[in-house]
Amino acid sequence: MILVTGASGFVGSAVARQLLAMGEQVRVLVRASSSRVNLADPKLEIVQGDLRDAASLDRALANVAVLFHVAADYRLWARDDNAIIRTNVEGTRALMEAAKRAGVERIVYTSSVATLKAQPEGAPSDETSRLDPQSAVGAYKYSKVVAERLVDDMVAQQNLPAVIVNPSTPIGPNDVRPTPTGRIIVEAASGRMPAYVDTGLNLVHVEDVAAGHIAAWKKGRIGERYILGGQDVLLGDMLAEIARQIGRTPPKLRLPRRLIYPIAYGAEAVAYFTGKEPFVTTTGLKLAKDLMFFSSAKAERELGYQARPCAEAIADAIAWFRQNGYVKG
Repeated sequence: MILVTGASGFVGSAVARQLLAMGEQVRVLVRASSSRVNLADPKLEIVQGDLRDAASLDRALANVAVLFHVAADYRLWARDDNAIIRTNVEGTRALMEAAKRAGVERIVYTSSVATLKAQPEGAPSDETSRLDPQSAVGAYKYSKVVAERLVDDMVAQQNLPAVIVNPSTPIGPNDVRPTPTGRIIVEAASGRMPAYVDTGLNLVHVEDVAAGHIAAWKKGRIGERYILGGQDVLLGDMLAEIARQIGRTPPKLRLPRRLIYPIAYGAEAVAYFTGKEPFVTTTGLKLAKDLMFFSSAKAERELGYQARPCAEAIADAIAWFRQNGYVKG
């Protein structure tokens, strides 16, 4: 039996789908409040629980040989930053301890490239570019750095049988929420992004990330970390590609980050009362000062990992968002 956490979400659902396609028995741990949109396959065994509920973790891990811990609170803004940290750090600690109790044979822990330092002049970071928790910008990055160190320590000190994967920026179908990058695609495809800031990111198809998880299970070395990335791209070029595919004129106005901070502060003030995550955040603007480029050479070499061009990932994302009413026309 294989347990997948976060299977109601974007990456977790892609991992679960690929495992089912391989003929594996898949159990998923989901909260009572989680969307069931990505959990429609009747072959999935659903266990209701929470990373903060030890008894539910023990139930979910009964007779489990392999654990994919994909669940995370991926937000760049929250009313309470501690909520992000509790889920990503304390939830990971509780699940790893439960996996040890259950005798799980293999764990794939989903970290993030958020745990890596950006390099000067846009040089791609690799697995050696580790970020210190004190240098992490925002609660999400901080929580992922601390959680990754926690898993590292448990591997070294308690023989936790874990492999760590660091996805870059997944895009593609079934982004129900959507993720922050999915929101950019929706807004740009809908013609609601007249301007942008200078930054860069690494885009990867969510199905390639899921395949990388499975390769890490099959071929990864215990205690090692593997970047699961795709193609480095400037934000302006990403928006131009979205515009080309959708048949719109790409945004031409490039704004300095300092001019957008007042908008971000105002959006966060409104969000504090509405509870709805703002599209522009101060954390996002701070992160945008660096070109977030990454190398997947280690995963390619050791896992046989491959990623398709980002234009294909963008096309699949737009098609799914159109089909599901996020983008009209």
